[in-house]
Amino acid sequence: MVRKAVLAALVAVCLAIPAVAQLANDYLDVFIVKVKPEKQADFEALARKLADANRKNGDRWLALETVYGDNTTVEFISHRASYADIDKAQDVFMGALNKAYGKDMSQKMLNDWNNYVSGSRSELRKRRWDLSRKPPADDAAWAKTVGESRVLRTTAVHIKPGHGPEFEALLKEVKEAGEKSEKASPLLVSQGLEGTRGSTYYVTSLRTGLAGFDDNPTAKEILGDELYKKYVQGISDHVEGSESMILRYSAGLSSPPDTIVAVAPDFWNPKPVVAAKAAKPKPPMEPAAQKQKQ
Repeated sequence: MVRKAVLAALVAVCLAIPAVAQLANDYLDVFIVKVKPEKQADFEALARKLADANRKNGDRWLALETVYGDNTTVEFISHRASYADIDKAQDVFMGALNKAYGKDMSQKMLNDWNNYVSGSRSELRKRRWDLSRKPPADDAAWAKTVGESRVLRTTAVHIKPGHGPEFEALLKEVKEAGEKSEKASPLLVSQGLEGTRGSTYYVTSLRTGLAGFDDNPTAKEILGDELYKKYVQGISDHVEGSESMILRYSAGLSSPPDTIVAVAPDFWNPKPVVAAKAAKPKPPMEPAAQKQKQ
């Protein structure tokens, strides 16, 4: 729970190019929590403290709150270079927390965290650039894409047992057709490695706002009649089910990498919330003054 208390999250989607081999940190360490509705304010206040403690020399993650889907769900996503990097991140996270608040207070904060959530789940995913459409060419382009984004749509696609190779072959055809379309937006694909139910792929699209999901070309317009028919049949043959949700980046609950902060510092470095000072009550008037006023 210690590591998971604030690690997490950026999901992915559907299609890639050779240049993406330059991108690092291909693992997505995702921590998904369900917040108790009556503890929402307490949870957010605590999550902000954990993020603040890690922003300078601690762990890095992006937090996402649900817009459409289960509104009690919050995701925390961290990018990792390897399995070993996950262990290192846990030590870095706790080191930053202990330095900021001391060991006793840090432990109390983590205990409080457990009291504010009704459940949680951890997943490790791997980016599938070979299945992703129009992905960023390098780390700088990736940071710019994420730094400018405010919302994302993610679809979890559950594959029938033994149908993974056929599903991937279909995605590669769809990717190739999509990259030829000027109207088609980037789609990013990741694959669940640990903590998922069966074989699961995540298809994600990022936008600067919800308006970005308006007036998008349909799959049929991108693929054409023949490939679209094959695509629909392939989904029927190989896919067991899917769930879709839209999430919004929460800068206040995030400890973002410096490269992402540099893209939009005003957004990713939110000003701390300062409680408004209560107006001082006026002292009672002296009896003589009251008479004069009358």
